[in-house]
Amino acid sequence: MSDDDRKRESEELSRSQTPLAKQPEEPPVVARMIIEIRSDGTRTVARGAVEDVASGERVAIEARGSTPMALAGSLARSLFSVPALARHAVRALVEGRIKKRER
Repeated sequence: MSDDDRKRESEELSRSQTPLAKQPEEPPVVARMIIEIRSDGTRTVARGAVEDVASGERVAIEARGSTPMALAGSLARSLFSVPALARHAVRALVEGRIKKRER
């Protein structure tokens, strides 16, 4: 890895650790996801990491596709194969439906 690559990676890491501005009435953060997408025009690769905020568990993810839809499908399968993220997604969906019924 060249010095330029290391410097760019360090800058990207610094930016990724900068907290996002909070929006009013937003729910708390339950997971973080960082994805890098690379493409040469014939194939696309998405690599990144997902972090479960509650447990601190971090998992690497990777998806490949020849079209944007194929990449999106592969990425979705990768994301929902992460047990902690899938558990949070289901919990959020169920809690959202319960709250909607209560209104």
